[in-house]
Amino acid sequence: MSFIQLENITKAFTGSGRPAVDKLSLKIKEGEIISLLGPSGCGKTTTLRMIAGFENPSSGSIHIDGATIVNESRILPPEKRGIGMVFQDYALFPHMTIQKNVMFGLNKWKTREKKARVKEVLELVGLEEYGDRYPTQLSGGQQQRVALARALAPKPHVVLMDEPFSNLDAGLREKMRFDVTNILRRANTTAIIVTHDQKDAFAVSDRVVVMNEGVIQQIAAPKEMYRCPKNCFVAQFVGKTNILTGKMDNDLRNIHTHIGKVMLPEESKERLESVTLSIRPEGCMLSEKGAFCGVVDRVTYGGEYQELHVRLHNEPGLSKAPMMIYAPVEQDVEIGSIVSFDIKPELVALVE
Repeated sequence: MSFIQLENITKAFTGSGRPAVDKLSLKIKEGEIISLLGPSGCGKTTTLRMIAGFENPSSGSIHIDGATIVNESRILPPEKRGIGMVFQDYALFPHMTIQKNVMFGLNKWKTREKKARVKEVLELVGLEEYGDRYPTQLSGGQQQRVALARALAPKPHVVLMDEPFSNLDAGLREKMRFDVTNILRRANTTAIIVTHDQKDAFAVSDRVVVMNEGVIQQIAAPKEMYRCPKNCFVAQFVGKTNILTGKMDNDLRNIHTHIGKVMLPEESKERLESVTLSIRPEGCMLSEKGAFCGVVDRVTYGGEYQELHVRLHNEPGLSKAPMMIYAPVEQDVEIGSIVSFDIKPELVALVE
């Protein structure tokens, strides 16, 4: 049964040519961690703000734990929705200690219960020894955990997080993805996280919701979304890919493209005359006797891999984009050299 349900949510701002969010429907289970992923202006933050109560939808309804939060005749104020919010800049009060920051949302609790709950959530986020300090005395990762503790303190139905990792450097960001996920799991909290970063979304989420221009493009578990993107937008947004068009063979598995025959991981469920393929760069494996061959146009060192742009010999002219291939860092590849490669069917997908 759905714990959170959004039904045909639309938000149109005055003077805007199209809705910021257009007839969005989404069901979320209790204890599930969901990421709203998409580029700037796709409607993900507006969706989060409508759930929180900072924006009212133009139409549609929102239900949490069986209660109607918003519909045509009812708008529950933010403070009565049972929602905890972690803002992008954490919004901690610099003049208050960590204990008082966490206690801020517990005004209606008895003093003894307040202290016990603050102690409990600070232990949950690993900051039980920092209660007497002030936010400026903590690191960025510690401040984020304080903001999460404050959101969890009132025992909300759901925690909303707006770009929670964007202010952190790369090393701390990776650690905080793990820490935040672990904290939410231990608290058994339903959470919705807004991000524009694919790695953030994939690392913390049970399911990812990719949005573009106010519309949901795909909802899937991270692995499924990466391997089986629904359309070209999703394929290109959740990682680098090669987009090719071609014609399907009668065997429903081989696709004839301008670079040659490419095999799908399994037979198509229907016969399609013209198709579009997404081929991940890591699915292109360098091999001395590979089925595909071309000249290296560009080499970019990526740390864990080298990104090669290969112009295939059998391409008609230079109108087509080169194939993107990941090569091992220990392999010497020079611009202008000739390489051969095979394509792993497991990382080939039919897309719309």
